[in-house]
Amino acid sequence: MGLQNAVLNGFKKSLVFGLVGVTVTDRYAGVCSIRGSSMSPTFNPSPGSFADDYVFLEKFCLDKYKFSHGDVVVFSNPINYKERCVKRIVAMEGDYISDTKGAMKVPEGHCWVEGDNSAFSSDSRIYGPVPLGLIRGRVTHVIWPLERIKKVDRRIPQDRLAF
Repeated sequence: MGLQNAVLNGFKKSLVFGLVGVTVTDRYAGVCSIRGSSMSPTFNPSPGSFADDYVFLEKFCLDKYKFSHGDVVVFSNPINYKERCVKRIVAMEGDYISDTKGAMKVPEGHCWVEGDNSAFSSDSRIYGPVPLGLIRGRVTHVIWPLERIKKVDRRIPQDRLAF
């Protein structure tokens, strides 16, 4: 009887911690791995390295779409919703972005994202403005590997905005 109670109590505690964990990672914060070189040198700065960077993802910004220029965000790819992308917001709704075709106004409810390593990045230059509803969170810190723990800076590439 004592073993059965211990197992049942352990199961209950695991279930509660699991539900709390899912709620926290779904609504407030989480951890995400970054793979690829499109955001190098911000993430994965060593070419050919097999180690991914792991980042802290804050989700309070999703409440009222509180994003700003230079934020690094994780979002669902507008072409393939199952794929997650990590890019930097270069322009917000109402901004004009310059590209090879001239200047384009970012539509309401959208943002323009680009990778820091533009030569190896599939971003808004390919699939256009990203709806704010596809954003899953804002990257605030690199938390792994240990030697790369740091706050992620907001950098705004000035040459991309057209005024």
